[in-house]
Amino acid sequence: MESYKREFIEFMVDSQVLKFGDFTLKSGRKSPFFMNAGAYVTGAQLRKLGEYYAKAIHDRYGLDFDVLFGPAYKGIPLAVATTMAISELYGKEVRYCSNRKEVKDHGDTGILLGSKLKDGDRVVIIEDVTTSGKSIEETFPILKSQADVQIKGLIVSLNRMERGLDSDRSALSEIQDKYGFETGAIVTMEEVVSCLYNQPYKGTVYIDDTLKSAIDAYYEQYGARKEA
Repeated sequence: MESYKREFIEFMVDSQVLKFGDFTLKSGRKSPFFMNAGAYVTGAQLRKLGEYYAKAIHDRYGLDFDVLFGPAYKGIPLAVATTMAISELYGKEVRYCSNRKEVKDHGDTGILLGSKLKDGDRVVIIEDVTTSGKSIEETFPILKSQADVQIKGLIVSLNRMERGLDSDRSALSEIQDKYGFETGAIVTMEEVVSCLYNQPYKGTVYIDDTLKSAIDAYYEQYGARKEA
């Protein structure tokens, strides 16, 4: 496992973004873990978060793209922080772009925040986590309606590795099949378990045998089909 991935897992725990226990998800599933990117609230946290995303994008897609698009609302600070980190880490200038939930009809009109989109722009979409792929169903038409852009891929922070709503494949795999662009994550839940299972971090074992059994049972019920 790359060192930045292990550091990112510990960073999620430190920031109380990744929690373990008993949670009811929006989908109605009962889950022994929960990730809430809204818990990144300080300047230092957002700066580090942007750096982790930048490294993952560099590893997955390289830097041959023009725009980083963050869907409203959580994607807006992610896009801003990561474009700054890409500039600082790699000396590459990319533009940030996000959408509004409502079209603005005065001043800076339109549905977009940040950079406008141009024909030929190569776009990477950035999100916190994708469980069902519903947000991409909303985002994809917005991007395509603004300009003739090429979507290079989607990057999320955590791949939950559970099946989507329409098949036994993961939501990220469903998106890749449906829309024809690559998908990736900074870390997978499998990597989280590998890093934390019976491994004390700052004096605490976050995934002990009991929680590991609960996670295993969750994936027996909701886990995505393993893919080659």
